[in-house]
Amino acid sequence: MYLDAMYLDAMYLDTVYLDAVYLDVVYLDIMYLDEKILDDNNIFVDRATGTGMAQNLESQVSKPDRIDSLLAEWQLERPELDAAPMAVVGRLLSIGRQLEARANAVLKPLGLHYTDLDVLATLRRGGRPYRRTPTELRNTVMITSGAMTACLDRLERTGLIARVADPQDRRSSAAELTTAGQMLIDKAIAVRFKEAANSLSVLSESERTRLAALLKKLGQGLGG
Repeated sequence: MYLDAMYLDAMYLDTVYLDAVYLDVVYLDIMYLDEKILDDNNIFVDRATGTGMAQNLESQVSKPDRIDSLLAEWQLERPELDAAPMAVVGRLLSIGRQLEARANAVLKPLGLHYTDLDVLATLRRGGRPYRRTPTELRNTVMITSGAMTACLDRLERTGLIARVADPQDRRSSAAELTTAGQMLIDKAIAVRFKEAANSLSVLSESERTRLAALLKKLGQGLGG
């Protein structure tokens, strides 16, 4: 199937068949397609060469990884079980650990752990007066009450936050960024975002967009 001079407005395509390539929930920005089925980085197939996403992706992921080995072993030991979902779940868990380790590595020179950054960033992005209650912080950072208390104690000792009376409830306190805390998080978040971009360098911009949409769909399906 070829598309000649077709104008595609911004839209989502759900399981659309384009020139022997299935695309599931791919976002197409406003563009014209003529002679080639085009997107950056060969998301669609070049009419002349017949190459595209399917061929490129196959060459990139042909080398087996640890999850492939895990699935192969279970296929031998318990062939009656369907371990296929672990191709996704196992990789998500593994990649999550790798990404957190990378984040901690670039934050260490700044004297921060990833959880510290998460708390400081939550305070900073909320705008002035850069203040939130422990409950508000837990709902965003998603750690236990005890872990949040320990984190806030640590940040207070280092002068990055101050505990102040909660204007809504004088019986409790809120965490507020200090000047030093604001200066540090402004520096640290730039480092964090740069590392995040580096970690995705293997993916094209369109692959990132598609992956973000699929992960969002999965997260919402899990109730997140």
